Amino acid sequence: MSQPQHMHTFCNPSDDFTQTSLYETNRNILLTAFSLSSSLVHYSNATIGLSPDTVYGMFLCRGDINTTTCSDCVQTAAIEIATNCTLNKKALIYYEYCMVRYSSVSFFSELDIRPSVVRYSIISAPNANRFNQTLSDKFDKLILKVSSTTLIPYFVEDLERVTQLEGSYDLVSMVQCSPDLDLSACTVCLKFAFLRVSTCCGLPSSALTFTPKCILRYRTFVLPSPAPSPSSLPPISPTSPPLLPLPPQSPPMQAPPNT
Repeated sequence: MSQPQHMHTFCNPSDDFTQTSLYETNRNILLTAFSLSSSLVHYSNATIGLSPDTVYGMFLCRGDINTTTCSDCVQTAAIEIATNCTLNKKALIYYEYCMVRYSSVSFFSELDIRPSVVRYSIISAPNANRFNQTLSDKFDKLILKVSSTTLIPYFVEDLERVTQLEGSYDLVSMVQCSPDLDLSACTVCLKFAFLRVSTCCGLPSSALTFTPKCILRYRTFVLPSPAPSPSSLPPISPTSPPLLPLPPQSPPMQAPPNT
């Protein structure tokens, strides 16, 4: 399996701990626990240690990946965040499939929308004149379907075939919140995520947005236009220009003479 793709790491250098301190030990215990539990679940939060060395942390994997991919992502992210934010008491790392976060201050059940990141395609969206409205309508519906009672809490995925005069395409979309949020905070987070992706990058054909408490993603797959039926083809005109001949084929390769 290919390595999960790193998106961004946010370290907080304004609040550090000393090397070999109890906080460092607690952070390493937390990250190790996440590496193990991510093979079983898509989300977990934990609190390790006593004040003033308490470490709060969480990981969240995208709901559209399996636990093997989730585990690979969290293990990679745990190593990377400890390496890049060596002595920082607060850090957050985003990968394409997951996020990992820790802090000396509890952030559970709190709505955080920053820092956020967006990854998007350089290919423009199909049917550009209508795409923004199509996308807005789709995410309005998905956000209303978010529920804590689904198999993966606060995760909704959808596939729709969009047929318009300009052409047809499949639209795959998903929304997801951290399960520690209540439904109201989840809705606010997802609406911000959609605003972020719909205003940052023009009209990309696909995009992925991470905030500290929610994820939003969409992809499009343009469908080939159907071939015209024989009855719809125009009649051949006797004055139609002749077809151009095919260019001559290259001569066959010859083996070099024996020396």
